[in-house]
Amino acid sequence: PGGKKLEPLKYAEVAVEASVSRRKAECCILGTTSLLYHCLEKGVSVAFVLRDVGVLLIEGSRVQMRFYLDFLEKVTGERIWDRATLKALQQLDMVVSQAVPIASLSFTGRVIIFPK
Repeated sequence: PGGKKLEPLKYAEVAVEASVSRRKAECCILGTTSLLYHCLEKGVSVAFVLRDVGVLLIEGSRVQMRFYLDFLEKVTGERIWDRATLKALQQLDMVVSQAVPIASLSFTGRVIIFPK
């Protein structure tokens, strides 16, 4: 839709960035997408831990992104010292501590965590 072209994933570029062989990069990507597909098909909750950014949690039809405070501070360019602002972000379920167990973010307490 919209005239956008789908481009194939460039496994060689991923391999160079990850400092692994092209074959290993391709196997990891295909394995991860296959596991994700099966989890979503069966309704299993999944969480993607995005290093230094936050956690993307998928539970059924509910998708939620929680950000690490350090990341939000980098994006805004300033420290979030104001307790009211921090409390508002927490109430909106936008902020998560890197120390919080990922399973505690899900309704069921059971979640498959990517990457592992």
